[in-house]
Amino acid sequence: MTSTFPNISISTERLVLRPLDEDDVNGLAEMMNDEQVGAWTDVPQPFTEDQARHWITEYAPTERAAGRGLDLAVTEFLTQRLVGIVQLARTNWQVRSTELSYIIAPWARGEGYASEAALATAQWLFGDQKLERIELRTAADNTASQQVAQKIGCISEGVLRNACIAHVRAEDGTWSDVRTDFIVWSLLPEDLDGAGEELADSGGFTTFTDWN
Repeated sequence: MTSTFPNISISTERLVLRPLDEDDVNGLAEMMNDEQVGAWTDVPQPFTEDQARHWITEYAPTERAAGRGLDLAVTEFLTQRLVGIVQLARTNWQVRSTELSYIIAPWARGEGYASEAALATAQWLFGDQKLERIELRTAADNTASQQVAQKIGCISEGVLRNACIAHVRAEDGTWSDVRTDFIVWSLLPEDLDGAGEELADSGGFTTFTDWN
């Protein structure tokens, strides 16, 4: 039987990671239309509110139910403002591994939210879900994403040559593809030692019983 991730909320000192809901449609669409998101991800440009709603109501629940992954909204604890997304994909329950990625909204960059959210997710995956490996892939020129990987204790394993398609926007607003390399990072349970403050044992996790 295929395993799946539970309905979960993960709390840190400043953030709450929770399932996406329809109240996130506007913020998600605005975040995904940022030029940096367009450059380093495969998110369609422009990204409409209808596409955001489809992601929230259909794509994310389907991926979780199928056991392939999990999409979590990253929100500020005090304001409840959407500041990013953490996504788990290509989960292999036999190997106990998953691929982690993160996007931070332009209005929330420079606050360390990406590393805080990624570290909290990794702690939950290794502790509660008993995973044994987390993999990250960053484009060769995406230094901000690489810094996040290093901050949470990831080890660079090598380069997948010419395996990534980045995007460049011209002055007229059109986008073109540019091939580049992927840097592959891994994180194992023992790599988290000294990576940051540990979450409180079970107090950092809250179950969502009403999310489908």
